[in-house]
Amino acid sequence: MENNKVLYISQEISPYLPETPMSVLGRNVSQGILGKGFEVRTFMPKYGCINERRNQLHEVIRLSGMNLAIDDTDHPLIIKVATLQPSRMQVYFIDNDDYFQPLPDKGLEIDLTPDDNDERIMFFVHGVIETVKKLRWQPAVIHVSGWVSSLAPLYLRKKYQDDPIFANSKIVYALHREKFDGTLDSRFVEKLKMAGFPDDAIAALGTAPADWLALNRLAIDHSDAIIEATADIPAELIEYAKASGKPFIRYNGEENRPEEYSAFYRSLLGEEE
Repeated sequence: MENNKVLYISQEISPYLPETPMSVLGRNVSQGILGKGFEVRTFMPKYGCINERRNQLHEVIRLSGMNLAIDDTDHPLIIKVATLQPSRMQVYFIDNDDYFQPLPDKGLEIDLTPDDNDERIMFFVHGVIETVKKLRWQPAVIHVSGWVSSLAPLYLRKKYQDDPIFANSKIVYALHREKFDGTLDSRFVEKLKMAGFPDDAIAALGTAPADWLALNRLAIDHSDAIIEATADIPAELIEYAKASGKPFIRYNGEENRPEEYSAFYRSLLGEEE
């Protein structure tokens, strides 16, 4: 295999967060794919509830220090890393004092401050992409999981489409049932336009404040393939994914995910097992 690199942009990974279907899948699939002949790197947000000492996170100084502009304001990008056992796979964390402050006894602050979630997910996705560029690590497949990561296909296809690091990458968006209630900030679309995205690129968001369904539709629009990662995905999203005409794996239970996904990645790359 000429390029065997798979990048995971994940919403949750255990043991850094409590075990949920999404966090367990984030851990097991990436480690399982690592054992299938792929080179893997994984990114997630550094939520405030993550205990850095217990999980042995440390800052990567050479990757930190960049400022990312969100809504015409600069925010420093901080990169931390930990080693996931037993595979010894590196997990990178996107951190920033404005968006990922600790909130004691509150769980994931991503669910607690919806007025900021639009900027938080913009910062997270932008930070991942810029860090991968700094690493000079060219992924063949980019596997995007969960609504917190859902802007990654948009950024990759409309902001970094000419970057040689990502130009040939296949983007796989994994649909998960975890969702947020209500809508994102009413200025979300305006902020995306300020970041350089034209109207046609964000048409899936519509004119009303964006909800969970709209974010998933946007991700499907800009991905190369879709995976139904968990059961109980709304029928309208399944139909939207099917109507896209893109390669699509339906949910097939909890077993053999690494094998199933490995074969899917290889088929997208024009290879056989």
